[in-house]
Order: sequence, then structure tokens, then C-alpha cells
Amino acid sequence: MEPIVNTSKSKSAPAPTLADRLQRFLPKLVMAPTMLVTVVCIYGYIFWTAALSFTNSRFLPSFNFAGWVQYQKLMENDRWITSITNLAIFGLLFMLIALVLGVGLAILLDQNIRQEGAIRTIYLYPMALSFIVTGTAWKWILNPGLGIEKLMHDWGFSQFRFDWLVDSDMAIYTLVIAAVWQSSGFIMAMFLAGLRGIDASIIKAAQIDGASLPTIYWKIILPCLRPVFFSAVIITSHIAIKSFDLVTAMTAGGPGYSSDLPALFMYAHSFTRGQIGLGAASAMMMLAGILAILVPYLYSELREKKS
Repeated sequence: MEPIVNTSKSKSAPAPTLADRLQRFLPKLVMAPTMLVTVVCIYGYIFWTAALSFTNSRFLPSFNFAGWVQYQKLMENDRWITSITNLAIFGLLFMLIALVLGVGLAILLDQNIRQEGAIRTIYLYPMALSFIVTGTAWKWILNPGLGIEKLMHDWGFSQFRFDWLVDSDMAIYTLVIAAVWQSSGFIMAMFLAGLRGIDASIIKAAQIDGASLPTIYWKIILPCLRPVFFSAVIITSHIAIKSFDLVTAMTAGGPGYSSDLPALFMYAHSFTRGQIGLGAASAMMMLAGILAILVPYLYSELREKKS
């Protein structure tokens, strides 16, 4: 029996045409300008700011290496110490209150109450405003001669006082009020989305076992929302560290510099006092604060994905 010989020849793949090559490289060409701008305007300026922080730059950049002099001056500056203290107060209170209010509102709306859409819109509306608008509005509301205090006096409560805005010991707390008012609705939306993603069968199984609703939320549902908690902490801490427009519009760092924050300190020394090197050092300290929060979060997320 003669062996069967396969006389068919394998066809070679056709050479790529010009249209195929363009289709392959077109996405890269389209994204190239965006990538270039990102690399230069974000990472490039970060390295440039870091370089300036090790120089004696004043009104104009100077690249004469001066070591850690600017950082030493920063730690000896009373206004910087005040701004860091204010950031600790503002950041912790802002994150804590916004999280508690956001989680509480999300749980309330998760009960399928009436007019949920309208209530959700009302709470989310402040997030549509800029911090400049929020700061200006709350500056009017908390002004002793214009806002709540004057209103209460007009109603006959002449002993009522709410002059935190002009009190150097209390001014920082007015920033907390305004920031919480604007951001708690956004935190609510994050947690509400997380709650709606929980499998209903888990809740039903817990109810069959006799667990009360508060216990179900505290012991079962909220632990499942750990990634949402992490995201909320990252977002609120980032807002707190870079807060500039809210402070500028509401208190301008005053009275004196009692409500100063690092971002306002950096702007004042870099652009109005001609101390670019000191301002760059303060900017790098703010970046270090953000990285101190962001890096552990990314590390934990990547470790969980690998495991």
C-alpha cells in the first residue's frame, strides 16, 4: 500500500499592509502626547521641586546644592509647626466625622426608604461645588455680624455666641465643618454602592439565625466593606493634606496664622515671600505625607492579589 503524500503546501501569512501597521501603532501615537505631558508636568515637576528643596533658591531657582538646610529651617519655623498641628486636628476630625456620617447615611438609604433618590441628590449636591464656593458660603454663614450669630440675636437670643471664625483657638474647627458638609455625601455614595453590592442571601441567612439588623451590619456587612473604608480614608486624607482653596476662601489662614495648613504655607513662602527653596521643602513634606498613607494601602492590596 503506497503511503499517502500530502501535496498541499502551507500558505505563508500575508505581509502586513500599511493600514495594519497604522492600526497597530495608532493607539500609541494618540496616547503619546498625553503620556509626555503626564511625565513632564507631574513626575518631572516633582523631581524639579525635590531638587529645589536642596538649594538656597529664593525669588528665582538656584541650583547650588545646600543639603538639608531648607528642611532644617522648616522644622524650626513656628508657622510650619502650627500648620502641621492644624493638619493633624483638621485631618483626623474631617476623616472621622465624614466617615461616620457617610456610613450612617448609606445605611439609612439602604433601608429602601421613600424618596431615596431625592435624599441622595440633596446629600450629594455639595460635592458638585468647588471648595472656593463652599468656603465663601460658610464664611458668610459663620460670620458673627452676618450669619448664624446675627440671626439668633435678631430672634431674641442675645446671649448666643458662635464666633469661631474670628477665634484663633476655634477657627480650625470651622474648616472641619465646611469640609465635612461638602465631602460626607460623597462618602455616603461610596458606601451605598458597596452596600448594594452585598449578596442579599448573606443577610437573609443571618436573619434566619436570629441576628438583629444592627448586628448584621456591624459583624457581617461592614467588615465586607473594608476596601471601601480604605478608599474613603485615602480620598479624605488626600483632600485634607492638599486643602488650599477652602482655607484661602474661608479664613485665609487667620486669625493670624492660627488656621494655617501646609498647602497655604507652601504657597505663601514660594510665591509671596520669595523663599522657593523653603516652599519646595514644605511641598515635599506634603508629598511624603500622602505617600505614607498611599504606599501601605497599595502594598496590602497587591499582597492580597498575589495570595
